Amino acid sequence: MQSLPNKTIVSSDKPVCLVGGAPIAKDAISAVLSLVECFVGVDSGTDHLLAANVTPAAVVGDLDSLSDQARAAFTGCLHHIAEQSTTDFEKALTRIDAPCILGLGFTGGRLDHTLSVLNVMAQHMDKAVILIDAEDVSFIAPLGRTAFQADRDTRVSITPVGMANVTVSGLQWPFQNMCMTLNGFSSPSNAASGGSISIDTDGPVLITLPRALLPIALQAAARAE
Repeated sequence: MQSLPNKTIVSSDKPVCLVGGAPIAKDAISAVLSLVECFVGVDSGTDHLLAANVTPAAVVGDLDSLSDQARAAFTGCLHHIAEQSTTDFEKALTRIDAPCILGLGFTGGRLDHTLSVLNVMAQHMDKAVILIDAEDVSFIAPLGRTAFQADRDTRVSITPVGMANVTVSGLQWPFQNMCMTLNGFSSPSNAASGGSISIDTDGPVLITLPRALLPIALQAAARAE
């Protein structure tokens, strides 16, 4: 077991998948297998990898909820980060160098854990992170313009995770230079008009699309190099 300072543990020029401890579908890991270079277990999320017979490139966290079985199976790639000022998700996220990071097992569990994950994503907007569950893919839009295509009536939700001035076109309910905040204006369950969609923002907003649009999300979430 290694105890490391805040430095890169996994580096890849392809997407990497972090796996957290919230419930995931049985086929969730196999569904993204072809899209990623490797998997990183985030504390108890490592048990999902063990169940799927997938060996992680690393297991990261304070390891207080890692099962004995996973600890024994992956003892050679454990990275123990003992400090308690950050969450296990942040411990892993800040030690991964990859063009995009997929996240399984970070939604659908405890609400406070999900909110904490969104908080960390908003603090690290330089990283392209896509949360995936059975229904949705969600990512924080890069600052500036995000553009993509979607068929008419495709669900496109825009939710602030901080303060942002946002302009949206190509949706059935477009808006211009609206101040979006956690306790103010948001645009959940908006829908595509059909064709090009553009979202301009100067702050953190979460874009949620149907799970089938993961390939589009991978392109839309990309950060400039």
